[in-house]
Amino acid sequence: MRERRFTVAETPIDGLMRVTRSIIGDHRGFLSRLYCSDELAEAGFDAPIKQINQTLTRAKGAIRGMHFQFSPHAEDKFVSCIRGEVLDVAVDLRSGSPTFLQGHAEPLSAENGASLFIPKGFAHGFQTLTKDCELLYFHTASYSKEAEGALNPLDPALAIAWPLPVTDMSVRDRAHPHLADIHFPGIVL
Repeated sequence: MRERRFTVAETPIDGLMRVTRSIIGDHRGFLSRLYCSDELAEAGFDAPIKQINQTLTRAKGAIRGMHFQFSPHAEDKFVSCIRGEVLDVAVDLRSGSPTFLQGHAEPLSAENGASLFIPKGFAHGFQTLTKDCELLYFHTASYSKEAEGALNPLDPALAIAWPLPVTDMSVRDRAHPHLADIHFPGIVL
């Protein structure tokens, strides 16, 4: 029998999963498996990985997001924090979903070993809770500039409870549209 390295837990939004990895450590340090196709397929993350991205955000309180890609470039994402701590947020943009436009947040850190599996049809962003946060993103589709979409992370209609005052955010992210400026129903088809 194979030893399991991940614990998968459902969130209040169908398809959005919190995945916690085992961290095996001793006086030398630790070992943590970041990805295992066999185990993660059980959580619904079973498409081939097309791209892996790494981010570093230096300032505590910085926000990045809320990004997504339109079809046919929509992607599943598997997001892990490998240094520092962030509040990772996903907002359901799936037309017809009972949780359409609802968000869910999870703290991700190197210490808690938590990751977020974000299926197609969600906007994603995060706020840094410490300085010098590094994240790894595993994507099932390659980035396409023509397919990129985003929502303004400070839009009151999204009701994201960012826990810290915003210390930094790109001009681009501040310029993303508010929900009132977007035609509905359904952002991602």
